[in-house]
Amino acid sequence: MLSRFYPAKKLIIVPTAIKYQTALITNAQGLKDIFGKDFKSIAKEQLDLIKVISEHITAIKSKTKKMIEARKKANKIDDVEKKALAYCDKVKPFFDEIRYHCDKLEIMVDDELWPLSKYREMLFTR
Repeated sequence: MLSRFYPAKKLIIVPTAIKYQTALITNAQGLKDIFGKDFKSIAKEQLDLIKVISEHITAIKSKTKKMIEARKKANKIDDVEKKALAYCDKVKPFFDEIRYHCDKLEIMVDDELWPLSKYREMLFTR
């Protein structure tokens, strides 16, 4: 389950966030072309969003890598109870951290680009 879930998140969410970020960069570059040196104040929101998206992408990649390493260590444990505790104590905490950053990106990324159902959509789906 772990090995299937987070690589999928990484393979779906990170590229989608990068795609949206690229659109923002193109938009900011266009504003720079039109407004010259005044573009920084005009494109402030886009530039801030580009930075925040980068931070979340970096965190997802870093936390996923650490989670995989913790999982590899846990998988080497022969005792089932100790392995379960290792997963609970060493692997599972990364789920919450990775999920936090994915949830933040879900809020930021344009609905048209987001490939998964968003929480607010699931709440009102019957």
